[in-house]
Amino acid sequence: MSTSKFNIFIFSSFFVIYSSCKQEIKPVVPVVSEEQLIEESSKKLNDWFETQFQDDLSDSPMSQTYMGIKTEDYSKWDDISSKKAVKDLEKAKKRLAYLKDSVDISLLDTATALSYTLMKQDVENQIDDFQYRLYNYPVNQMRGLQSSIPAFLINMHKIENKSDAKAYISRLQGIKPLFSQLIENIKIREKNGVVPPKFVFARALSDSRNLITGVPFDESNKESTLLKDFKSKITKLEFTEEEITSLITEAKSALLDSVKPAYDHLITMLQDQEQRATADDGVWKFPKGDAFYNNALKRTTTTNMTAEEIHQLGLNEVARIHQEMRDIMKQVKYEGMLQDFFIYMKEDKQFYYTNDEKGKASYLREAVALIDTMKSKLDTLFLTKPKADIIVKAVEPFREKNAGKAFYQRGTPDGSRPGTYYANLYDMRAMPIYQMEALAYHEGIPGHHMQRSIALELEDIPKFRKFGGYTAYTEGWGLYTELLPKEIGMYKDPYSDFGRLAMELWRACRLVVDTGIHTKKWSREEGIKYYTDNTPNAESDAIKMVERHIVMPSQATAYKIGMNKILMLREGAKQKLGEAFDIKEFHDVVLTNGAVPLTILEELIDQWIASKSPQS
Repeated sequence: MSTSKFNIFIFSSFFVIYSSCKQEIKPVVPVVSEEQLIEESSKKLNDWFETQFQDDLSDSPMSQTYMGIKTEDYSKWDDISSKKAVKDLEKAKKRLAYLKDSVDISLLDTATALSYTLMKQDVENQIDDFQYRLYNYPVNQMRGLQSSIPAFLINMHKIENKSDAKAYISRLQGIKPLFSQLIENIKIREKNGVVPPKFVFARALSDSRNLITGVPFDESNKESTLLKDFKSKITKLEFTEEEITSLITEAKSALLDSVKPAYDHLITMLQDQEQRATADDGVWKFPKGDAFYNNALKRTTTTNMTAEEIHQLGLNEVARIHQEMRDIMKQVKYEGMLQDFFIYMKEDKQFYYTNDEKGKASYLREAVALIDTMKSKLDTLFLTKPKADIIVKAVEPFREKNAGKAFYQRGTPDGSRPGTYYANLYDMRAMPIYQMEALAYHEGIPGHHMQRSIALELEDIPKFRKFGGYTAYTEGWGLYTELLPKEIGMYKDPYSDFGRLAMELWRACRLVVDTGIHTKKWSREEGIKYYTDNTPNAESDAIKMVERHIVMPSQATAYKIGMNKILMLREGAKQKLGEAFDIKEFHDVVLTNGAVPLTILEELIDQWIASKSPQS
């Protein structure tokens, strides 16, 4: 073959091969299944949730401490200025825009779709509620900064090394600028017609004065609350005497140079504002007060119930529980009227521990025993149980006079701080033995400790859901778990069962009194009288409760509405599932999705019922 023919042959062959290859080489388009798309979209959104959570966390040194996280912010306080509120509003608007414009909800798995719904609802509420941001009292007898700041240092700020001790001192130094923001916030509220009722001032002034009493503020024989706390923490560590002396000297200087002037300034401002305060207790006195209260009820109950519907529900529940109490009167062979029985329960010494250290120690021991007993029964009611431990403590002396009857403080995610059930033992006549059992179940196990610890321990939900909350769900669960133990044979003592009813009655009365004060213009005294006429609780209980209604409008309506909803959902599931109903599974649905609005809880229960129905 000649060279030219060979070249032609080679070229022709190359062309054929090239053409063949060219035809076969096509852009490779990867085939992505719907499952992969859903997985990727869900991961992307969950990563975004985590970013938003961390952004909020980095903005809140106090939240970091609550969670047991130590960073360079361990020495700081949150920014509580009005500018920060505007900044948070803008952040919420950006988040809502992202959720609306950048997320295809059809490409999310079930759990992430629920998280989407909850986050979107949260930011929408935050934006809508900005108009009511001034409708609260930053200083009050329940959660005011005058007492919550020292409580935070005592209960949350751990000292494990010298750096932590220095951070504590820095936080003492930071109280002065923090309180400057607080006082400015109070002044802004007054300009907008929001001033606490007159009774609040005596409580807040008492708290404030208590904090600047004792060494180094005066020459008395006792140490001030914060100095005592600081010294007790650092003396447990392996510091030299010289280091301890130096740290105490620094702490005293911070107390005198920052804490004292901060509280003095606050006291002066409160005394001045007290002169302009009135005895008008309800939020109807605010500009657009009715609209604010209706919105508050909606947020608290996560329902569309009106104030009038809630008021009437309360009256109906009070009547029902009174009848159940009369049945117990027959059981214990008490002859007389229900109100006579109330007086008997209030006055007979057999129902109270002594109001001394021995009596208080007995109460705490018995509360621990009740919780331990209930722990041993959990397998009959629950599939998922908390890993975190719980302790029982008395409310600290500096705040016990004005604090609530009992409350729960959740632990840290890593378990370094256990959950804590606080019992207020200031007045043992307000803590009857016959209510101990229900109170321990509510605050401890299977109540708040169980619900909040399980939420923290969930692995498949974003952190904003682990640490978020809906009052009707949380407190509804607490009240539901006062009844639950009775269904497995607890409350063997009829007086304890009466105590359970007394606790439920108390929550039913809350529906009546909260709406009475804020929509029917009841006075503080009318609210107190309703409680003392209709419950066996001490008058001191009634006073604290009514004053709580006043400074935390709508909050106390959550308990009974939440409990009733859980019971209604449980009864509906029993009727639909018959023998297939499993109380353990029901509780698992309620607890293993974290806190949710009652409307969402109903959807979750309906989905569970459908999954167990024969046609599914």
